[in-house]
Amino acid sequence: MILPVLTASLLGYLLGSIPFGMILTRIAGYGDIRSIGSGNIGATNVLRTGNKKLAILTLLLDGAKGATAIFLISLLFPAPYFLLYITGFCALLGHMFPLWLKFKGGKGVATALGVLLVLSWPVGLAALATWLATAAFSRISSLAALVAVSLSPTFAFFLGNDQNLPLFCALTAMLIIVKHRSNIARLRRGEEPKIGQKKKEAA
Repeated sequence: MILPVLTASLLGYLLGSIPFGMILTRIAGYGDIRSIGSGNIGATNVLRTGNKKLAILTLLLDGAKGATAIFLISLLFPAPYFLLYITGFCALLGHMFPLWLKFKGGKGVATALGVLLVLSWPVGLAALATWLATAAFSRISSLAALVAVSLSPTFAFFLGNDQNLPLFCALTAMLIIVKHRSNIARLRRGEEPKIGQKKKEAA
């Protein structure tokens, strides 16, 4: 069992740590995304370059890396199911704390959604729909993310396919909320920028 756990952990972390936002913005000629807006490598900050297609591609790839890691582990080790949780959580850790960027990565929302969509698509869709609805109403990406991840354990309880999924969602939500602590402070002050808004200290 040691080998499957190590494989799941390493594969999840390594795939999760691929900084697509930084790679894509460099290829597109925008330079280092860490010098733009909030300095975050995620899709919200990529959007501050003004390139919506690039932001969408970043969002999709950040989600896909978590999903891909779980899919590959499920092929290598069809059982037990908890290996998928380990893979997904390590993919999230890889995105948030990538070795290549001195452990300064993104906030994990897209990666978490990708993981949830593979673990239990009804839960993933519910979280995604919550994010989209909140984002459309508030135009604040961080608020949408916080609402979606906070509700994900409830979605997992009622819609999930495994009794341990609510706990996984709760742990994931806590990690994402901690990564959003500066956003929460700005939300309380009424200073959090809206989606696409350029600001030095953005989400």
